[in-house]
Amino acid sequence: MSTRIINARRNIISGFANKLLSILMPFIIRTVVIKKLGMDYLGLDNLFVSILQVLNLSELGLSSAIVYCMYAPIAENNVKVVNAYYGFIKKAYQIIGVLVLFLGVLIIPILPHLIRGNVPSDINLYILFFVYLFNAVISYFLFAYKNVMLSASQRVDIYNNIMSISRLAMYALQIIVLFSFSNYYVYIIMVPLSTIINNIITSKYVDNHFKEYRPCGKLSSEEIESLKHQIIGLFIGKLCVVTRNSFDSIIVSAYFGLVVTAVYNNYYYIMNAVVAIMAIISASIIPGIGNSIATETVEKNYHDFMKFNFIFCWVTGCCTIFLACLYQPFMKMWVGRSNMFSLSSAILFAIYFFVLMIGNIRAAYTEAAGLWWENKGRAIFESVANLILNVVLGKVWGVNGVIVATILTTVIINFIMSSKIIYKYYFKNIKINEYFMISLFWVIATGISMIICLYINKIVELDGILELVKCSIICLCVSNTIFWVIFHKTKLYLKSKKWIVKAFER
Repeated sequence: MSTRIINARRNIISGFANKLLSILMPFIIRTVVIKKLGMDYLGLDNLFVSILQVLNLSELGLSSAIVYCMYAPIAENNVKVVNAYYGFIKKAYQIIGVLVLFLGVLIIPILPHLIRGNVPSDINLYILFFVYLFNAVISYFLFAYKNVMLSASQRVDIYNNIMSISRLAMYALQIIVLFSFSNYYVYIIMVPLSTIINNIITSKYVDNHFKEYRPCGKLSSEEIESLKHQIIGLFIGKLCVVTRNSFDSIIVSAYFGLVVTAVYNNYYYIMNAVVAIMAIISASIIPGIGNSIATETVEKNYHDFMKFNFIFCWVTGCCTIFLACLYQPFMKMWVGRSNMFSLSSAILFAIYFFVLMIGNIRAAYTEAAGLWWENKGRAIFESVANLILNVVLGKVWGVNGVIVATILTTVIINFIMSSKIIYKYYFKNIKINEYFMISLFWVIATGISMIICLYINKIVELDGILELVKCSIICLCVSNTIFWVIFHKTKLYLKSKKWIVKAFER
């Protein structure tokens, strides 16, 4: 078995374990914070994390572009070029660290204006924000650049394993602190300590196993120009993804306060956990998209695209219905009725999930085709429009307005405009009508299934786990039955079914 396959298998296993840990442990931590301290503290955490995600935008695309550029020289054992890229990212990270620190200090005076109402009486807003800012900045100066060596050498499993162990230790200590002292300062100081330990361990590993590589030398002007183009393309492509929830949380905090921000992010957390699971599914059905685009015809790739999209939309539709029906009973069990939004908000979050995920396969093909640059205008437009609509609709319709704003920008700008871009630059001679039509059918099928499931679940209401089990069975049966009735005679259904059967036979 080749080294590449072994590394890929290691990366998948470690990545899955790390993903599982990043879903389950924060859920436990959020629960303990709510029970021991209260929703205000959770709201503060959500707000500060969102602010720092916006400040950290300057890093987006840099590490990915560097890793991409290092693949070939590492494979060719060109130590001089690898060292030059290594030195470039070290210097770049130091500049970014200074920039993030500077922007963070500038934001400090306006922090009170980003929070509606009061903060917890035992919290100094500025000291707490400095701890979060320190955690965001310290990595840039403390060996974070060495992570690219693991990625470029296809040993992401090492980074994932170190991250998983350090996070697990951090979460365990945080839980002990919360139960022993109920002190938020002691609880949050564990985060930068974990970051420091994680970076030191990673640095030691890289130094011991990649001794021939050192951050030194300079890139040629051609290499810098090529790198610059890739960084800008990747940065813009990821811009709207990062800012989407960050802007939402900041606006919710400014308009409605910390408690509502915490509730909002509890709903978002559940939705995002399903998104993370869906990412694992999508990764399993589209492993060869990049290779296929490079080696197969556009027509062949289009048929694969429509097939994978159909399968993914089926799963997305089912998950959307599960979210719409299970949100409220789950939230009631988890945080109590007093810390819940209305059913309308839960349904809007389910719709948010649907419009976010229905274009996932198209996004994968867009990235594999390298259309970051062609998407730059769309990404910037979406981020700006989302912020403006958040401010306007949040003022008019409250929290639901913020969710509706994100749904509108995701549908109109992300889904429609991004789809037109890939059909313009890759699927050039194929009409987009078929893709839009099948997407519309999925909207109708999912909408009908959701209404029926919500109605049936309302007839008989149980308590606790029994309600979740009842809702799950109804959603599973009704959604798949309706989807089958609508699609079972279509060519896409038959092709997708044939592909799935073959995949399981291998």
